Formats: sequence, C-alpha cells, structure tokens
Amino acid sequence: MGVVSYDLEVASPVPATRLFKAFVLDNDNLIQKVIPQAISNVEVLEGDGGPGTIRKVSFGEGSQFKYVKHRIEEIDKENFIYRYTVIEGDALMNVLEKISNEIKFEASADGGSICKNKSTYFTIGDFELKQEQIKAGKEKSLEIFKAVEAYLLENPDTYN
Repeated sequence: MGVVSYDLEVASPVPATRLFKAFVLDNDNLIQKVIPQAISNVEVLEGDGGPGTIRKVSFGEGSQFKYVKHRIEEIDKENFIYRYTVIEGDALMNVLEKISNEIKFEASADGGSICKNKSTYFTIGDFELKQEQIKAGKEKSLEIFKAVEAYLLENPDTYN
C-alpha cells in the first residue's frame, strides 16, 4: 500500500465560523442548493451525524462518479475542524483503499478565513496515483468551495 497526501489552502473573505457552518454543519442541504449538478442526494446510512456516522453521497449527472460512502471521524465545532474518510464508492476507482480528509477553517487577520484541506490517499498494492488525478480532485474541491463562498457573500445574513 502506498500513501499520497496533498494540501490545499484557500483564503476567503468569509469568516471561519460561517464557512464551517455552511460546509460542515449544513453541507448536505447547501451544496445541493448551490451546486445541484455536483451532488444529487445525501443519505445517512448509520449514526446521528456525529463521529462514526456513515453517509452515502450520490453525485449529480455531470459527475464522472456515481457515489461515495464516507465515515465522519471528527467534528470539532470549537476549532472548526472536520475529518472524514471515504470508505466506499466508484471514486476509489478500485485502486484506492480509502481517502482521509481533514478540513480546517482558521480566522485570518482581515476578518476572513483560511481553509486548509489535507487529503490522504491510501492506494491498493503498488498502484501509483498520478499528479493529474490529484490535480483534478483539487480543482473540483476548489470549484465547490468557490461556489459556496459566492453564495455566502451574496447572502451575508446566512449562517451567522
């Protein structure tokens, strides 16, 4: 098994608390509303929404993947940290055992925030993940982030 990690850091004019509420606490509803082509359905298969919860995320028609299942590892509301692991689905492409993700929102000096996302891919056997595959994942994550950020900027009273 190989392990490959990448980090993505994005500055935002939106405060960390609002981004955390939107991306973590209400992401099932908000992302479907803001980018309906990205996610068509989110279903809780097991758990109460906290650590240990397993969710099935079905992607929209424009996606190359149909679904993933992920397990919530941690939701730290005080420090704005969210950790989850993709444990099943065609996004693992039969070459990945799992993908662990950690998202952290930090306040920035200008009143906005910095979103730090670390993804760790655990490959099966001696499969080597290519940089262009990682780049495609980063671009998709950034696209979703920017769409949610734009929504929050257009709706300054939401998630306060």
